[in-house]
Amino acid sequence: MHTDLVAALDIGGTKIAGALVDGHGAILVRAQRPTPSQEDGDTVMRAVEEVLGELRAAPLWERAHAIGIGSAGPVDASTGTVSPVNVPGWRDFPLVERVRAKAGDHLPVELIGDGVAITAAEHWQGAARGHANALCMVVSTGVGGGLVLNGQLHSGPTGNAGHIGHISVDLDGDACPCGARGCVERIASGPNIARRALENGWCPGPDGDTSAAAVAAAARAGDPVAIASFARAAQALAAGIAATATLVEIDIAVVGGGVGKAGDVLFAPLRKALGDYATLSFVQRLTVAPAQMGTDAGLVGAAAAALAGMAGTAAAGV
Repeated sequence: MHTDLVAALDIGGTKIAGALVDGHGAILVRAQRPTPSQEDGDTVMRAVEEVLGELRAAPLWERAHAIGIGSAGPVDASTGTVSPVNVPGWRDFPLVERVRAKAGDHLPVELIGDGVAITAAEHWQGAARGHANALCMVVSTGVGGGLVLNGQLHSGPTGNAGHIGHISVDLDGDACPCGARGCVERIASGPNIARRALENGWCPGPDGDTSAAAVAAAARAGDPVAIASFARAAQALAAGIAATATLVEIDIAVVGGGVGKAGDVLFAPLRKALGDYATLSFVQRLTVAPAQMGTDAGLVGAAAAALAGMAGTAAAGV
C-alpha cells in the first residue's frame, strides 16, 4: 500500500475521531471530540472542524495527500452526503464539501460508511487479512458491515454495500426503525439483546446494569434467559451471514463491536447456528472470527480508503 501520509476521520454518534496515518497503518497523530449528536448540523460540523484543525496544526499535516472519512450512515459517496440515523441534525449533509472547505481543495476526499471502513481495516491489518472474499461486521448499538470481493473493498455506488444489519431474517418479526421487519439489527444489536432478556424475565445485578455486556456476564454465569437472548442474536447473525455467503461466496465473516466482545457467549452459538443456514457445498467451509482491530478500526479503515483512492488516481494517470 502507498506509503504517503493521509488524514482519517471516524465519525459516529458518540465521538468524532481524527488521525494522521501512514502507509503501514500506523497512527502518528490523534485528535478527538465528543459528537454533539442531538444538536443542529452546523454544531456537529464544528466538532469535525475542531478535529481537523488539531490535525492541521501538527507539522506532519504537510505530508498528508488525501483524507478518508468513515461515517455512520447511511452515506452517499456519489454525492458526498451523509444522513446518520443517530445524528438527526445531518440529513443529506454535504460532509465532503464541508471537509474539503476546511482542509483545502487540493486534497482528495474519500467517503465510506463506518461498516465499510472497519472492513477495510480488518482486511488490511486484521482478521480478514489474506482473505480475498470476506464480510466484516460491527455488532454494537447497531449492526453494520462491509464486503471484500476478489481482494478489493466493495463499497458499492453509495458506500453502503454490505450493510448486513438490515437484511430481514424474520419476515414477520418486529418493526425495525429502518422501516422493514425482522432485521438482523433488530434482533442482534446490543440494545435488542438486553431488551429481549429483560422482557423474558432477566434481572440485572445490584448495580442495575441493563446493558448487553451485563447480559453477557449473566450468560457466562449460567443465567438461562441471558443465554437464550444471546442464542437468538447468534441465530439472526448466522442467517444473515449465510445469506451473504450464499450470494457472493465469502469465505470468512469477521465480527467486531461491543457485542463481539462477549466471546464464546456469542461465538459458540453463532458457529453452531451457522451450520443450520450455511448448508450448500460452496459455503460449508465458511469460518467466523472475532475482529482484531479494536477501537482504531474506523480510523485505519478510513485511511485505507484514502490510500486506495490515491493509488487508483495514480493508476488512471490523473
